[in-house]
Amino acid sequence: MPRDAPHQISLRRISLHRIAVLAAHNVLLRRRDPAHLVSYLVMPMVLMLVFKSMLGEPVQVVTGLLVMFSVLSMADVAGSSLAERTWHTWDRLKATRAGVPEIMLGKALPVFAVLVLQQSVLLAYGIVAVGMRPAGPVWALALAVMAWCFALLGVGTALAGVVRSQGELSTLCNIAALSVSALGGALVPYSMMPSWAQAIAPVSPGYWATTMLQAAVRGDVASTAGPAAVLVGLGLVAGAFAWWRFGKGWDRSSLL
Repeated sequence: MPRDAPHQISLRRISLHRIAVLAAHNVLLRRRDPAHLVSYLVMPMVLMLVFKSMLGEPVQVVTGLLVMFSVLSMADVAGSSLAERTWHTWDRLKATRAGVPEIMLGKALPVFAVLVLQQSVLLAYGIVAVGMRPAGPVWALALAVMAWCFALLGVGTALAGVVRSQGELSTLCNIAALSVSALGGALVPYSMMPSWAQAIAPVSPGYWATTMLQAAVRGDVASTAGPAAVLVGLGLVAGAFAWWRFGKGWDRSSLL
């Protein structure tokens, strides 16, 4: 039975020990290079203070910049898997006893933790420094953060399976960050957007993320759950594509 066929791998054969070893290795790599995490924390913190004086709406400022810079973080999400391709070490990983799901989980868990940490710190900063006052339960806000991080993780991992270089990845993530933020109502309130932008806004994951986070801050659990389901669905679809793509493999000429 081919090892690289995702549909032929039984979940019962997945080893938690192998996942833990791979995750620990990726945690070590991230500890040695925390530049992305630091930059994507410092920049939105500075901009939150600037936008606060311009917009005067703490919830819009905090959630909008959180969405924008978390999309930029997809470069870091995809980079952890893309590096295995550009270094030509993916074949070595597959030559071990670890299957594709175990390799992906070992890489995904540390990245997911970093995304949750980033958004949690920015939300806490928004409360302390920007004046955002959540009116709802903490678990609703935690649900929103988890759903958005899951979507970013799935999409970022899928990107790693199709781009050919760090340059392509950086370009895509920069364009996506601006497009998703602008069309999703992250930079300006949805009500202030032109009618054509409002019409196509639901196409942007940023629309669902901003709507969900703002609803969670207001304490509107029902309006939080709907967008959360959309984002989780997006993450599942993207993750399934990434599983298929990484299981299918590629030749080295695809990186040239």
